Amino acid sequence: MPLPPTYKFRSIPALIGLYTKFGSDPTTHSNHSRPIAPNLLQRNFSFDRPDQAWVGDITYIPTGEGWLYLAIVKDLCTRKIVGYAFSDRIDTRLTLAALDMAYRRRKPARGLIFHSERGVQYAARGYRERLETYGIRQSMSRRGDPYDNAVAENFFSCLKCELVHLKHYPTRAAAQDDVFAYLEAFYNTIRPHSALGWRSPASFEAELAASAA
Repeated sequence: MPLPPTYKFRSIPALIGLYTKFGSDPTTHSNHSRPIAPNLLQRNFSFDRPDQAWVGDITYIPTGEGWLYLAIVKDLCTRKIVGYAFSDRIDTRLTLAALDMAYRRRKPARGLIFHSERGVQYAARGYRERLETYGIRQSMSRRGDPYDNAVAENFFSCLKCELVHLKHYPTRAAAQDDVFAYLEAFYNTIRPHSALGWRSPASFEAELAASAA
């Protein structure tokens, strides 16, 4: 997949600003009575090995049929999207599907940190129990602080600026197919990342594996 015509590298604060500018349907509702996990990440977005810390979030994509919701799980070392899921409903099943994909693909050791916003989709009992089953420690942002989960929002800004805002999707299926191709054939495999020395997540991870061999 070639670089999109409007492709530019942007800092995380700038990308968060663009994400806000384009508008957002509230996707993680934090006004609930469920337990809130402590902030274990504390804005530490740099890890020297994969599968030490993941971040997750939800965004929406407009289509002619209504919203298509996308939940992702992103590795903080490689910046790779290791899990994702789509749905026409914004509920815990969506976030669980993304988490389950990430766990199946990566099979991380126990003790990994998973960080997210405080939304009910992540605070629900079923989600907390799944994390415990997987041996994953839960971490949540402080209320109303977008920078606590900046790396996840960075991906959504890239997705919107480089793909979604350039298209009109008549159906959810069309949007899902396009985002799937962006994830698997471009973002994870080709797109250079400033945090990785302008390498793609796939090439950066390959270099890590080779140096550890």
